[in-house]
Amino acid sequence: MFENLMNLKWVAITALAIPLAAGCKRGQKAPEGSSAQDVQAKQSIQNIGSDTMVNLAQAWAEQYAKVVPGVSIEVSGGGSGVGVAALINGTAQIANCSRKLEPEEAEKAKKANGKDPKEFLVGFDGLAVFVHKDNPLDQISLEELGEIYREGGSINKWSDLKVTVPSGGKDEIVRVSRQNNSGTYQYFRETVVGKKKDFKSGSLDMNGSKEVVELIAKTVGAIGYSGLGYATAGVKILKISKVKGELAVAPSIAAVHDKSYPISRPLYMYTPGEPNAVTAAYINWIMGDAGQKIVQETGYIPLVK
Repeated sequence: MFENLMNLKWVAITALAIPLAAGCKRGQKAPEGSSAQDVQAKQSIQNIGSDTMVNLAQAWAEQYAKVVPGVSIEVSGGGSGVGVAALINGTAQIANCSRKLEPEEAEKAKKANGKDPKEFLVGFDGLAVFVHKDNPLDQISLEELGEIYREGGSINKWSDLKVTVPSGGKDEIVRVSRQNNSGTYQYFRETVVGKKKDFKSGSLDMNGSKEVVELIAKTVGAIGYSGLGYATAGVKILKISKVKGELAVAPSIAAVHDKSYPISRPLYMYTPGEPNAVTAAYINWIMGDAGQKIVQETGYIPLVK
């Protein structure tokens, strides 16, 4: 999958030895102060957080270990909230977040570390809505999704959407969601359910993005949301429209960049202040051509088309 990336080894190594200006997109200032000698002196990065990003983060870490073998990147998920907590308590050099840091979280991080956390935009995700592969439904509106997931919402059965579930499935919609420490959960609530609204009770709340997709693949009458990069052959990705009757759009690089796909979001890395030289070199590599190629190859949306 990444066979061409080794040709970029000389690019990454060169980037370690100079001020890190290349590779940052959309007006961001590159991390500074990295050198090859610093990398050899400091060899470990703890990278914790967003479950949406964990597959991508692991792919980055695996390839970077080939390019810069002296650096070990330890990746773990658990949700954006877990990453933020690790950032605050000092157990992570990088927190992965599929949402922006909340003001109170930034304040806690500053109080704990004596400096403002540093934000890096590293890609985008087209948040996908999945159904079982045999479900005849091909598209849905944000209005309809809200009625499915929102407390008091009017859509509870597939027949409410004029959908006949294939043999083996029940008419009752099985709602699959995420736990509330997830950045994906928070984004879906704000964008689809409503900031001041609650989810209906009775949803199946999964620990991770992968688990959401796995459950839907085994459950004919299920619907759920997860990162685009977690799609499998067992599920179908629905096209989404803002309003019923409008053109429904499938998540894609072009649709996310032109904002025609209505539920896409940025993906961030946060560091406790300016990153050290080793972490800065790694983030710079992620934001450069080699790292962004991996973003696209793993089913996410790179910074530039």
